[in-house]
Amino acid sequence: MRVVVVNDYNYQWPSMFKVEADKICEVFGEELIAVHHIGSTSVPGIKAKPIIDIMPLVRDIEVVDKFNDRMIALGYEPMGEFGIPKRRFFYKGGEDRTHHIHIFEYGSIGAERHLAFRDFLRKHENDAKEYSLLKELLAKRFPNDIEGYIDGKNDFVKSLEQKAIKWYRD
Repeated sequence: MRVVVVNDYNYQWPSMFKVEADKICEVFGEELIAVHHIGSTSVPGIKAKPIIDIMPLVRDIEVVDKFNDRMIALGYEPMGEFGIPKRRFFYKGGEDRTHHIHIFEYGSIGAERHLAFRDFLRKHENDAKEYSLLKELLAKRFPNDIEGYIDGKNDFVKSLEQKAIKWYRD
């Protein structure tokens, strides 16, 4: 059972991202265009589950599956699209996850959505604080129910995401 824990921002998260990003660069080589730190651990000052979200952007999403064995060798579990079309998802750490990898094709709406959300929170302190508080409250309410925690954030995230995409495109 995955326990929901939300921690204060940890200034080690960017360096933890960098270590893993370097490994991902070695795996994907020329197929890789960029690697981004996304999710709450990429936004200084907000609370987050201590799982580093990484978004590699590749030339062709259909090629990613050829790298599954190399990702397994790094300790990742390949999950295919895992509910999001045109994405490849991997996680590390089993039930005590440490990293999530969300691979998208460069220029895709999925990639834009994640970058917009991250950049919006980095630039809009009040929205970031509101999101941080919501996550903290939900983690206390649903400590043993990851689905309840995720569902509790859903409406807020979707609304903020729309605002973020509009801001990002303007």
